[in-house]
Amino acid sequence: MAQDTAEAAQLESVDPAEAADVANPDAVSAGSGAYTPMAPTEGKGMPVPGGIDIQPQYSETGEYAYGLHIWLFWIMVAISLFVLVLMLYAMFKFRRSANPVPSKTSHNTLIEVIWTVVPALILLAIAIPSITLIAKQYETPPKDAITIKAIGYQWYWGYAYPDNGDFEIVSNMLEKDEADARGEPHQLAVDNRMVVPVGVPIRLQVTAADVIHSFAVPSLWFKMDAVPGRLNERIFQVDEPGVYYGQCSELCGARHGYMPIAVEALPMDQYNAWVLAQGGTVAGAEEEGVEANPSLPPVQTPESAAPGAPGAGAPPVENPTT
Repeated sequence: MAQDTAEAAQLESVDPAEAADVANPDAVSAGSGAYTPMAPTEGKGMPVPGGIDIQPQYSETGEYAYGLHIWLFWIMVAISLFVLVLMLYAMFKFRRSANPVPSKTSHNTLIEVIWTVVPALILLAIAIPSITLIAKQYETPPKDAITIKAIGYQWYWGYAYPDNGDFEIVSNMLEKDEADARGEPHQLAVDNRMVVPVGVPIRLQVTAADVIHSFAVPSLWFKMDAVPGRLNERIFQVDEPGVYYGQCSELCGARHGYMPIAVEALPMDQYNAWVLAQGGTVAGAEEEGVEANPSLPPVQTPESAAPGAPGAGAPPVENPTT
């Protein structure tokens, strides 16, 4: 199991500050300000100035999709060059000065068969890996997959952990000065991140409390609509520890552009320590007598740390009116 007894037994000695891989462990203190996020790596899991390619991928599905993207790109280049050569040949070969009497040829059976069969074969070759990619993204998660639910609100995100005590945290965008102070990209940095374990399958469930949102993280290769009254689900797995940024990708109202997503991927033992620090539960922890150290403040608190932000001061309520 992803969170078995052996791993839980190691949690007692894990400092919550270390669990977050903090840049400044001394900055950890009680309350909403307790959360000191993992320092992001420049260019990893985020857009870069002048970037023209897909972001580097950090999941198996993303790497497969990126390879398919590159393969399709070169197919398009080859087809475009072939058509360009044909056009130039026709323009030169059949120009008026070389052909004062135009050809009266109306059809050519061989050419017509070729330009029908060859594109069909190309489309078939593209369809096979494309369908495989779709199937990979929507495979049924294994029974031991960790369930994390992303909930879209107007206009912030909430993250619930039903497999770990069903607690929920609220995530709001940081102001520019605070994002700069943390060394994070403005309009992508948040006060409370969605924390996930590395190297284990995750059952991502996406829904919304009010209008349609869309949960998208380009470097992990997923984009899924969050629809009120509907639970969309897919499987994903993060290969490396790090911070991966995304945004709401569905026009959802006045503050649509201020709903960033930050996914922080931690090794399993540190993820378990983070869960316990939130007051959550870890499978096997009770049997082994593993508890979060009460003398230490939580790594991250459920409410938003942004004063006056939606959800600040308390966890989100069920069926919110805004």
